[in-house]
Amino acid sequence: MNMPRTITIAGKSSHPLTVNRLGYGTMRLTGEGIYGEPPRRDEALEILRRTVQSGINFLDTADYYGEDVTNRLIAEALYPYNDDLVICTKIGCARKPDKSWITYNKPQNLRDSIENNLRTLKLEQIKLVHFRVMHQDASFETSMEEMFRMQQEGKILHVGVSNVDPAELATSMQMGNIATVENMFGHAQRNTLKAPHGETRGAEAILHICEENEIPLVPFFSLVTANTKKDKRIAAIAQKYGVTEAQINIAWLLHRSPWMLPIPGTSSLKHFEENIEAVNINLTPEDMAYLD
Repeated sequence: MNMPRTITIAGKSSHPLTVNRLGYGTMRLTGEGIYGEPPRRDEALEILRRTVQSGINFLDTADYYGEDVTNRLIAEALYPYNDDLVICTKIGCARKPDKSWITYNKPQNLRDSIENNLRTLKLEQIKLVHFRVMHQDASFETSMEEMFRMQQEGKILHVGVSNVDPAELATSMQMGNIATVENMFGHAQRNTLKAPHGETRGAEAILHICEENEIPLVPFFSLVTANTKKDKRIAAIAQKYGVTEAQINIAWLLHRSPWMLPIPGTSSLKHFEENIEAVNINLTPEDMAYLD
């Protein structure tokens, strides 16, 4: 099957960003519980250097990874950044010292998070920021208003949303231009899902909206869930091509829709090298029909 190798973010805007279709998610570069420094710091820095060396120019991060750990590692490994590198961060969440996750979505919270991301990433403007939906201390509309306000101020180039349901996505699109959507999606997560706090999130419904509106979908946790929900069909196709099941899961995402921008993450350089080879796996229409 012919598979586009690049994708354009905010293609209808005056500042479109074209990136290669395999990105890298940095969350796994932290310590246990997505908190603290990585156990193999040198390997974490080497993975980040290898991202740009291998042509990856989309990195997903958040200041609540660590806290600030992935942002600081990115800056240490890659600053000054290549002009074509898109660093995407998320706000709307924070961490406590006990490693718990808390909502951080009031307007001042979001503004503080942006300032923190700008400082730790050594940037004057962040090219793409996702508002991450969790429990709402502020209304969804209030949070999105602040996102677009910071865009108008020049702190954010493009606004995206994360962990949204179809109604929230529709609301955000009525309020302003949504550049990307970062939601849970993968071969093991194609149907209606329950998010961590019980909200309904329709994976396929979100993809359909993204395709209709030419909005890239950035799938998260696609490999995490695949590892816990083994599928013999994935195993059979992996055996057919002599590759790993993780590689087939990534290849399936790339073939599933041209509007998909996978960001598989790992703290292993070996697994990172395997993951990037997934772009060279050409699944046939028969493969895709079997997997579906």
